[in-house]
Formats: sequence, C-alpha cells, structure tokens
Amino acid sequence: MKKQILILLGLLILQIPSFATDNNVTENVISEQHMFQMKNAPSDKVCITNLRNIILKGNVFAVEFNQKFWSEEQKAGNNVNFCVPEAIYTQEGTLLIPAGSRFVATIIKIEKQRIFNKNARVYLKFNCLVLPDNKVIAMSAKPFTKDSSLKEGPWMTAGKLTGATLGLGIVGAGAGVGFAFIPNPAKIGAGLAAGIPIGCTVGLITGLVTPGLKYHAKAGEEIKIILCDNLYLPKLCK
Repeated sequence: MKKQILILLGLLILQIPSFATDNNVTENVISEQHMFQMKNAPSDKVCITNLRNIILKGNVFAVEFNQKFWSEEQKAGNNVNFCVPEAIYTQEGTLLIPAGSRFVATIIKIEKQRIFNKNARVYLKFNCLVLPDNKVIAMSAKPFTKDSSLKEGPWMTAGKLTGATLGLGIVGAGAGVGFAFIPNPAKIGAGLAAGIPIGCTVGLITGLVTPGLKYHAKAGEEIKIILCDNLYLPKLCK
C-alpha cells in the first residue's frame, strides 16, 4: 500500500497522466533520470515509466537546420525541418531520441528587418517529432532565446556597423587626401586627419539608421529549443 501511494504521488508531482494499454497494463513510474543540462535550462528531469520515457517540460536541447533558411524567402505558415545528427541520451544512459530524428516547426510570424538597425525576427512553434521509423510524436517547443525568436546575433550586427564605419572611413580618407592635394601636397596628413573621423562618423550613423539584418541560417546550423509541455516518447532499443 505504501509503495502504491508513493507511485501515485510521483505521478501527481510530475504531472504525468496515468495511462493504460489495451491489455489494461497500468503505467508506473520506475525512476527519475536527467538530461545533460543546458545552461539556464529550467529543468533537466526525465521520467522513466514501464511504458514510455517522458522528457519533462522546461528541458532544453539542441537541434540543427535540415536546410538553409533565409527569412526573406519564408512566410508564416511554412514548415521548417530540423534534425538531431546524434542520439539524445539521459545522463544515466537511456536512449530518448535516436540519431536522424526530425523535428517539424511551423513559422508563426516573421518580423522583417527595420531601420535603426532592427534585425529580422523569426518565431517558430515546434509541433512534432518524426522518428527514423516515421512514427510521428506530438510535441510543443519553441526556440530557447530571450524573446523566443531567431535573429542574427550581436557579432553579425557589430560586423555590419563596423563594415559601414570602415567603408565610409576609407571614403573620407580618400576625400581628405584629395582635398589636401589641391592646395599643397604637404597637407596630406592634415587631409587624412580631417577626412577619416568624418567618414567614420557618417559610416557609424549610416549603419545605425539603416535596416537591420535578415535572418540567415546554413544547413547544419544549431539552435536550442525548450519544451513547452512534456514530451512523451516510446521505449527504444539502444
């Protein structure tokens, strides 16, 4: 009796519905295992039952784009495929998701890049997991980012600003040298000193007020996703 009460409490705490097969086999919790925890992930817990494996809500893991993705070529409602090239195991060694499994996400919204250097943002909802044997499993997940969107990172944005600044800085330097040559070749240094800061300043301002970057990802590029609900998986052989 005490053991049955503990199992029942375990199911309630983990928010796992009881489940019975056609043979009236009741689902029992066997153990709690753990994912290899990602930084800042709310959970790393996995519930192992006699019938299935359950990755609990709040777990985070990495997936990869199956193909290149360009935000300007996509629209809301399109599906995007991701995969896991390597199998996902618990720390304790239980196989959860086999290598080659595919994740299907639907684009919910795309915010185009805007002026003042606002980068494009792509919002996805992960709807299902397709195992290598083509079994489809419902799921709910989203990108694990600050605002749940995919966008170019700060390094790409900084590169855009640097490019604009350096580019117009070079133009400014050329103009400064040209103006210096008109009255006196000896004034090249003064022309550079005047032209470079002006060109760089104009370049920085131009970079800031122009539209931001589109979102581009290559095939094989990795993103992290977070489960919005428990993910119920079948028992798999290693």
